[in-house]
Amino acid sequence: MKRIGILLGVLLLAAAVFLAVWAMIPRETQPEPPALMFRYADNQPKGYPTTQAADYFAELVEKRTDGKIVIRVFPDSVLGNEISVFRQMQFGGIDFARLSVSTLSEFVPEISILQLPYLFEDAEHMWRVLDGEIGKQLLESIRPFGLAGMSWFDAGSRNIYTKTPVTSLDDIKRLRIRVQESDFLSRMVSLWGAVPVKISYESVYSALQTGKIDGAENNWPSYEATGHYEVAPYYLLDAHSRLPEAQLISQNALEEISALGDGYVEIVLQCAAESAQYERELWKEREARSEAVVRESGCIVTELSEEEMKRFQDAVAPIYEEFTGDRAEMIRRIQED
Repeated sequence: MKRIGILLGVLLLAAAVFLAVWAMIPRETQPEPPALMFRYADNQPKGYPTTQAADYFAELVEKRTDGKIVIRVFPDSVLGNEISVFRQMQFGGIDFARLSVSTLSEFVPEISILQLPYLFEDAEHMWRVLDGEIGKQLLESIRPFGLAGMSWFDAGSRNIYTKTPVTSLDDIKRLRIRVQESDFLSRMVSLWGAVPVKISYESVYSALQTGKIDGAENNWPSYEATGHYEVAPYYLLDAHSRLPEAQLISQNALEEISALGDGYVEIVLQCAAESAQYERELWKEREARSEAVVRESGCIVTELSEEEMKRFQDAVAPIYEEFTGDRAEMIRRIQED
């Protein structure tokens, strides 16, 4: 009996030593699950400057919030076209997005000013405006619609591309030109004497192939990335628009982030600002590469003469007369900046 007691004592002592040693052994801790998971929509393909910047934004946010906020980016219109994305954001179905000015203008009248043809002298002029008080004011104008503007992305200058040569205003008359879902752009194309056709971005390639449209308008990277240059090989450098794009957050997401505690909203907004600067650098690089690809493919790139450029500009001048009151004052401020 005595031996049994001694044996039990030894076993208990060994167990205690084992547990003490076990407690001292470092073990991998399981990371806490994120407090918030969000969805970010973009209609461009993976690897495009805007989707790369969206990925960068998501990485920054996750890192600086110690994994409390995780954002998954959905490129290629997986979550719907831009009109659908805007509406889903209003009701909390999508949390973040990069949307074009043309789409925003359909809902936010103040933003439509940025669609005015030949509004900016050059890229430097545009960024002076958008990075200043006017840009902040325009982003703020989105708030009443259930979204908040965080930052501006670059989208370059938009030019016309067609299946047949266009070297003058006369050549574009009666051509069917695809435009975004925008009454404003439709008006511009009509004033040129062409026929505006509203179809989705995803349908442009097949519409050019089948002859449903004769041309469209967009920037260098979009023209190249979509392969539109394969079916519409004439690119006219008229630079009728310099349309930025906005990086947005839904009001629902903003409130959820705010509820996490002080400082989280500021972190997200700072990450948005940094990702916008990153996108602008990516844009310059991608624009140069896309132009090189298009030119090397044998496409015909045409620059307008000063006389022809003035004809294009004069043709759309009536649009400016349609802006009155506060919006006319905003135009004056932009032009004088």
